[in-house]
Amino acid sequence: MARTFLSTEQSQQAVGRFAWAAAWAGLVLGQLHALARHNTVDGQGDLQQPLTRWWSDPARRVLRPLLDWADPDTVYLTYGKVWLPVFLAFTLCAVVVYRRRRPTGWERLAWRVLLGGYALACVAVLIDYWTQWTGYNRFAQASFFVLTVPSLALVLLGGTVLGSTLLVRRYRPLLPALLLALQVPLALGILSFTSMGSAALPTMFAFAVLGRRVALALPVDGRRRSGSRQPDPQLLGQ
Repeated sequence: MARTFLSTEQSQQAVGRFAWAAAWAGLVLGQLHALARHNTVDGQGDLQQPLTRWWSDPARRVLRPLLDWADPDTVYLTYGKVWLPVFLAFTLCAVVVYRRRRPTGWERLAWRVLLGGYALACVAVLIDYWTQWTGYNRFAQASFFVLTVPSLALVLLGGTVLGSTLLVRRYRPLLPALLLALQVPLALGILSFTSMGSAALPTMFAFAVLGRRVALALPVDGRRRSGSRQPDPQLLGQ
């Protein structure tokens, strides 16, 4: 079914638009989720970081009506549900790009490992937030070590390897490859400012850029084409 769904141009363009919209939604709603976490008992420790406290304290005061409509854990788990469609969006877009690029050799292996990591991450956020509604359960807490941690490692390390490989092979557009190759330092910087879900922002926007190209019927296979029309550089993410 997935193969048939992703085999048509129309469905691939729909996935591209989905990835583009989901990345921006994740950027905004992910910070609301972070603020909700800072109101929980576990999230109080995040406020020990100066950069987090610097923006979170005033933001939680301004956005209080969006954060105090239920107990802190319920609000946190509710806003966390946004991550599943966001993760599904960049995972589906990654599959589309993989099929269009048709990689070989080492790059093909890197793609497959990374796609496995993305699929595992989708399962992890599904269990983390969609099996918990008004409180935590032991099953979801156990999945953190079984699914969340391994998937995060695969996403960060696998993405770094793939991004570096694409850079070596002079992949274009350049921005997605850079975001993937540098996502470990980028994620560390993001985590000093906001919550763990936003560590996926480099991945989200790498495939948002590529998804936008797919939606506009621009190539994403990374191959140079002589004599072809040069699209707007802003659309290339360069």
